[in-house]
Amino acid sequence: MVLAAAWAQPARAAESRDGALQCLAIADDAPRLACYDREVRKRVTPSFSGRLNKTTERFHIEAPTTLRFQSDGAIFVLYLKSDANEVIQNLHLGGGGEASYVIDRSGIYFLDINGSESWRIWLEPHSDQKTN
Repeated sequence: MVLAAAWAQPARAAESRDGALQCLAIADDAPRLACYDREVRKRVTPSFSGRLNKTTERFHIEAPTTLRFQSDGAIFVLYLKSDANEVIQNLHLGGGGEASYVIDRSGIYFLDINGSESWRIWLEPHSDQKTN
């Protein structure tokens, strides 16, 4: 098991390096920046991760924030809830994949996650520019 993990790290580093090298070949500024943004996102540690069901600790949002989420399972339901336990937004993915939602109001929130497999969630500064 440890050996497998040791081999996985160099493979991920090589994959990231190859992705960044592909970005270098893009002549136009905007697509090149979008490419680099995608590569950086691959390296950022999730704010929350797990498998199956979980309720996160509360977190404070002061400025518009992108809630980016990925799921490896067929079922993934994510409830963004206020500090008072009110559902602010019901988000879901069917069949795995990635999506995002912008939290545009400051406040205290938490997440209630129901998944059929492993998942990852990031809280990222919001940008009006789409890069994916």
